[in-house]
Amino acid sequence: MTRIPATALGLLAILCATPAQAHNPIAECAVAQGRIIDCRGGFSDGSGAAGVTLDVISYDEDILIPGKLGDDSRLQFERPEGEFYILFDAGPGHVVEIDYHDIEGLEH
Repeated sequence: MTRIPATALGLLAILCATPAQAHNPIAECAVAQGRIIDCRGGFSDGSGAAGVTLDVISYDEDILIPGKLGDDSRLQFERPEGEFYILFDAGPGHVVEIDYHDIEGLEH
């Protein structure tokens, strides 16, 4: 039986290892026209987020507008009354919250 030195096994393990591909969620919203808000989501590796949940939620934690991003990783909706935030939820560790105060072009 041939023995392989430990250093050779370590080198082999390093060569065979695949680096983890981290991709952080990215979401942004802006006023598209009038009371219409346009949101888009994706990931830092450049991939889109079609089908990912994007809900509009009141400060009382009521879901005002349940949504999912379309094939173009976008969702448009009419601005709800009152205070709200937008929750882009691509799963554990992949969540972005956008407060209505932070939406570009939105009058408060």
